[in-house]
Amino acid sequence: MKAVQITSYGAPDVLRVNDVDRPAPGPGEVLVSVEASSVNGHDVIVRAGELKMVSGRRFPIGVGLDFAGVVAATGADVAGYRAGDRVWGMVHPRHRHTTGGAAEHVVVSTDRIAHAPAGLSPVDAASLVVAGATALIALRDSVHLAGGERVLVRGAAGGVGTAAVQLAHALGGHVTALARDRHVQLLTGLGAAEVLDYGSTTSGQIGPFDVIVDTVGSELNCYRSRLAKGGRMVTVGLSAGALAAIAASSVYGARRIRTFSANPDTAVLRDLAGHVTSGALRPVVDSVYPLEDIAAAHEAFERGGVVGKHVVAVSA
Repeated sequence: MKAVQITSYGAPDVLRVNDVDRPAPGPGEVLVSVEASSVNGHDVIVRAGELKMVSGRRFPIGVGLDFAGVVAATGADVAGYRAGDRVWGMVHPRHRHTTGGAAEHVVVSTDRIAHAPAGLSPVDAASLVVAGATALIALRDSVHLAGGERVLVRGAAGGVGTAAVQLAHALGGHVTALARDRHVQLLTGLGAAEVLDYGSTTSGQIGPFDVIVDTVGSELNCYRSRLAKGGRMVTVGLSAGALAAIAASSVYGARRIRTFSANPDTAVLRDLAGHVTSGALRPVVDSVYPLEDIAAAHEAFERGGVVGKHVVAVSA
């Protein structure tokens, strides 16, 4: 089978589409015939070698955190899934994989998948797994968004951002989206009450907000100062500067900056599917690349300016 693998750490050109043996599911595992996978920040930083403590220095390393596809086979002691079921899920972000979601087949334990929402294409499903789960965990579990609260989504046009705008609106938040002016129509259509241009709007000009969802990872202390009393802020845009701001916020002041590693289990994926089925969450796909052009997808991700998600189509 074909699988994208990292052959050494570096730029996107270290990615290779290799012929590898098809894995077999063990007890409690399923073999998924992958139809699509998306490009996530985790994939890019692993490829660049920024997570060597986790991914190690043995190559090749599998690529692709999430996937959507069809169950091809089940191992022993698997209940609730059978061959032919449409599923979505993700490999464990803190485990080393020789085959990830960007492959024709992947083996995962059943607690890493759920049945995909009916009527959703594989490309659309793959675009929502990590982005949607990250936004849901951030809003529901990290900052505990309540109805009527004022929410700022920073980096609102990206994958997590577009999901966060929709879910914050669905949870009853009054949403302000910070993005480019050219995304006003898209973001208001997703539920934003107002859209501010990040190129001409400074943190000091806006707020206060009860909740801030940051996907950028810079100027965190500036935006933290725009929290109302009792306000909460969560960032998923991690960098050295962001980590320092998070650490400092836990010591100084009442408005702590939170973060987390998005690692959804079956329960989160089922809840996410419910939001899709209800119409509260819909996919936003920037572009679709064939498996053999995954390096171009990584390049596009790193250039920025993405609207929604870059998706890799594994099978036609």
